Amino acid sequence: MFSFKRSENVRLYSQTMYWGLDIGGTKLEGVVLSEPSEHGVLLRERIATEADKGYDHVLERCKLLLDKLISESKSEPTILGVAHPGKYNFEQHILSNSNTTALNGRPFIRDLEEKLGVALNAANDANCFTLAEAKAGGAKDFQTVFGIIVGTGVGGALCVDGKILQGRHGIAGEWGHNILEQQGAKCYCGKRGCVETVISGPALENYYRSIAGGEMALADIAAAAETDDHAATTLRRLYEQFGKALAAVINIFDPDCIIVGGGVSNIDGIYSEGRDAILPYLFNDRFETPLVKHSLGDSAGVIGAALLTA
Repeated sequence: MFSFKRSENVRLYSQTMYWGLDIGGTKLEGVVLSEPSEHGVLLRERIATEADKGYDHVLERCKLLLDKLISESKSEPTILGVAHPGKYNFEQHILSNSNTTALNGRPFIRDLEEKLGVALNAANDANCFTLAEAKAGGAKDFQTVFGIIVGTGVGGALCVDGKILQGRHGIAGEWGHNILEQQGAKCYCGKRGCVETVISGPALENYYRSIAGGEMALADIAAAAETDDHAATTLRRLYEQFGKALAAVINIFDPDCIIVGGGVSNIDGIYSEGRDAILPYLFNDRFETPLVKHSLGDSAGVIGAALLTA
């Protein structure tokens, strides 16, 4: 988590609630909590990001959403938590590696603070997901938590004693860009064969297309696995590569709990066949760590953003 100093034009109000914004590629979500838990949701709003209309438009949409929260709650924040996509360099004030490409190369968090007139605490979306699940969700009874998002992309974060580990470069937990296949598909990050290019939703759909010659959405691939050999092969690839990729993280961090979010988390085999695929790559003769599905739904990111201010 990174805290910004208030600008001269930042408004000051008494802090009685916890406020968060989640900046997504297709939607913006805002929340106001009365307490730092999932039970404290007073207000939640969503609007479209409309990122295709450009950088300045995204900033305007964020302001529109915050104004809606202020109007409906009849209160105003002194500090706002923000879950952002990609990696933010807080020394150079540059966002990078975001699949919301309009934000890349821009001082998004600094500009957002100026636009909103509110001090910000910011962290990337995987960090906010993990913080929410570790403090208020499915991993709240565990000391060390590895949170992973496997969906359109693959992200991750590490949480210890309710605090996110950022790392020296701010990339702690980013297992999605470890190399899994040396000669694999090119990733948007510039490397080849990243975990994201192998087990993300789009990567699995691309693999199915390459062997079946037809299109099928990931949810349909999972549903068809008992009758479609190509779908079954795609899922076997997912489980094997999921286990191989995750074992590398477990060998280093050895968390008390691994919590899974994103669209791939809805494939039940992740928690059985995917789990079984971890042990052959593990520096141990047993694997006892709970591997669990998220409990806060697709609002974990925005709840985690609000918890940045707690």
